[in-house]
Amino acid sequence: MANVVVVGTQWGDEGKGKIVDWLSERADVIARFQGGHNAGHTLVIGGEVYKLHALPSGVVRGGKLSVIGNGVVLDPWHLIEEIAGIREQGIIINPENLIIAENTPLIMPYHGELDRAREGQVSIAKIGTTGRGIGPCYEDKVGRRVIRVADLADEATLELRIDRALLHHNPLRKGLGLGPVNRVALLDSLRKVAAQILPYASPVWKVLNEKRRAGKRILFEGAQGALLDIDFGTYPFVTSSNVIAGQASTGTGIGPGAIDYVLGITKAYTTRVGEGPFPTELDDDDGQQLGERGHEFGTTTGRKRRCGWFDACLVRQTCATSGVNGISLTKLDVLDGFEELKICVGYELDGKTLDYLPTAADQQARVHPVYEAIEGWSGSTAGARSWSELPAQAIKYVRRIEELIDCPVALVSTSPERDDTILVTDPFAD
Repeated sequence: MANVVVVGTQWGDEGKGKIVDWLSERADVIARFQGGHNAGHTLVIGGEVYKLHALPSGVVRGGKLSVIGNGVVLDPWHLIEEIAGIREQGIIINPENLIIAENTPLIMPYHGELDRAREGQVSIAKIGTTGRGIGPCYEDKVGRRVIRVADLADEATLELRIDRALLHHNPLRKGLGLGPVNRVALLDSLRKVAAQILPYASPVWKVLNEKRRAGKRILFEGAQGALLDIDFGTYPFVTSSNVIAGQASTGTGIGPGAIDYVLGITKAYTTRVGEGPFPTELDDDDGQQLGERGHEFGTTTGRKRRCGWFDACLVRQTCATSGVNGISLTKLDVLDGFEELKICVGYELDGKTLDYLPTAADQQARVHPVYEAIEGWSGSTAGARSWSELPAQAIKYVRRIEELIDCPVALVSTSPERDDTILVTDPFAD
């Protein structure tokens, strides 16, 4: 049976939540494999809006197993609050339908404090983080001083991990003008949260491999977008984890041979939250119109998203680094009514033409987009569920995108509603 990885091909906010939810009807297991609660997915189901941050999108569907993999960094206090909020909306969440990898790193309060203190240093260029401790937690993971879910089960191990972490963090905090961490209060808080988190703890690598052998379909859900990847994104204005499809394996403990299809979620235009280069950004009426029509505000931060024309160079690049088999083109309906649309087909840099975004940050900031103009359409694509319902010019726009990114369109999303989707190729087809 096919196993599918879903990744964002831009800077996040491509509409992954809806597509993951739509695909989850065909899946048995939905697994998060990277990121933290800095990412947000908004699902609209039957008029009910669900905002998820740490929980996999599959939790809103009954009869599915949702998984938080070891590639995720998890704030246990936030998770408890999020579970409580979703339960209030009538969703059942328990250890039967949600499991957390035992080796998942935990975000501590001092991670968030460090994150915000660093971002507040006026002498250092802002990265544009959410201030939720994601980066510092990943740093501790690599530095071998992080607390993991399994550590909550043993008092001696937990204290040892805390002492090792504070040996690093307290001197760092002093340099930033912060007081030392209250060790006693932190341990007491962790003991209380342990009773609520440990029932979900599981050897996820073992569960997923058993599910695969049993012929179950697994959907791997990525957060953010490939242009925020720590290695292949617009560094340093990136997240602190690998976002591309290869992380689905290392972030859950299932081998790369288990991945059958990579679906890249791609917005029909481009948006970005926070700092960093954005070659096609629009500071005019068109950009304002895209933001208003697309309701472009971050699910997690509420920050207004920067908007611009579709960048085929960037998407072609991320399709290559993630091995994307097909894309899901979202928010096509936002482009309804534009007389003319533009697509970035290359860049100019110091008199040279490039067909990719260079790696060096100074060069990324200086590139100028080379545009191809395409006629817009006056008809509506909103709510379309078949090609026959789309204006001819809208179809032409979709086909041109396919040509420019060297990747076929598998799905087209025409509204936030789950069923307003045109299926071209089923990623779960055997």
